[in-house]
Amino acid sequence: MTTAQREQLAGLIARERETYEREHPRSRELHSEARGSLLGGVPMSWMAMWVGGFPLYQQRAHGSTIVDVDGNEYADFCLGDTGAMAGHSPAPTMRAIGQIEGITTMLPTEDAAWVGAELARRFGLPYWQFALTATDANRWMIRMCRHVTGRPRIAVFNWCYHGSVDESFVVLDEQGLARARAGLVGPPLDPTETTRVAEFNELGSLERALEDEDVACLLMEPALTNIGIVLPEPGYMDSVRELCTQYGTLLIIDETHTLSTGPGGCTAAWGLEPDAVTLGKSIGGGVPIGTYGVTSELAERIAAQADADYEDTGGVGGTLAGNALSLAATRATLGEVLTDSAFARMIALRERFVDGVEAVIAEHRVPWTIVSLGARCEYRFTPERPRTGAESAAADDPELEEYLHLYLMNRGVLITPFHNMALMCPATTEEQVDRHTEVFGAAVAELAA
Repeated sequence: MTTAQREQLAGLIARERETYEREHPRSRELHSEARGSLLGGVPMSWMAMWVGGFPLYQQRAHGSTIVDVDGNEYADFCLGDTGAMAGHSPAPTMRAIGQIEGITTMLPTEDAAWVGAELARRFGLPYWQFALTATDANRWMIRMCRHVTGRPRIAVFNWCYHGSVDESFVVLDEQGLARARAGLVGPPLDPTETTRVAEFNELGSLERALEDEDVACLLMEPALTNIGIVLPEPGYMDSVRELCTQYGTLLIIDETHTLSTGPGGCTAAWGLEPDAVTLGKSIGGGVPIGTYGVTSELAERIAAQADADYEDTGGVGGTLAGNALSLAATRATLGEVLTDSAFARMIALRERFVDGVEAVIAEHRVPWTIVSLGARCEYRFTPERPRTGAESAAADDPELEEYLHLYLMNRGVLITPFHNMALMCPATTEEQVDRHTEVFGAAVAELAA
């Protein structure tokens, strides 16, 4: 953008900030009050990332709609950053929650085995256990992989996303050297001591990370999702599997976000063959849960470790994990909400969403693109789809993001605050998709004027 265009953008942002503050007085008031008791004025730090100077305060949410405390209604394409991919308060999940008598007992329930069998059907891995978050599932799988292989290191991809796992916050600098990601808070040690980093879609980079044969596991999303969406090139995932097998590295596929691809995520849709799968968020219909599944071969290796105290001091498990509430909610969500037919409809709506965005981009000749992954899509400020994490990171434009987020929010549309992701849920309507197209088009038209 030229200097004049940047000045114009600054003026538009200032106008939208004023509108936001004027239209959300109760949210502003509640946030001011919360500063007296909540660190940063929010109950969870990520909530401070919403644009506008203060977050919207929720009054109610149902289906694909949120209403804030000032009475403003929103078409919600953020969906709790995937946590509400089943929609807000889906009726089958709410019924299941209401029937629970006893949430945490440290005893298994019938629902747990049903969910395990359903996950095995969807993902093709036979054995599952549960956590409260995908972050925990990733941590526990890393521990188990280290133990069964006797290897000290893990590998991840540049600009990956695996929740708050300390060891995954490593990126490559301009010289291609690993370094801790800027802003990482209080790691127990420099994560470059535990983690090797490869560039997504670069097989040579991955082979260099694995060739010393000291990497226990490669933890990866089959498509990057937290730095825009970066899709694997044809044949890339097959080559990843081959390299992991060649160097004795276990392959963990994190499907937390990529479940948007379909009922069995990318693992089923693309015929992947991981040693383990982790996921969470959306499968509980909004109730906290994480899970990990393993192959028969890996399950046997885990069971053979007589010196591993998985029941107590091994650092795997938690008092609340596998609780009755989480499993009842997940059984209802998988069985009645996030079904094959629901995904088909969600993907069709995403196609409609993308068609609208591409038409706006073409009409106004802005050098942007949009990338899709099942029911999920995201626009990036670059004319070509990014091929690597580094390319996608370079396409960030915080000012443009602030403008678009504010413009959309002020006109009743929410997308994910951390980037430009839109997700469809079973309750999303064509009217909501078209509302986004209309508002997005108006935002770009003002910018391009």
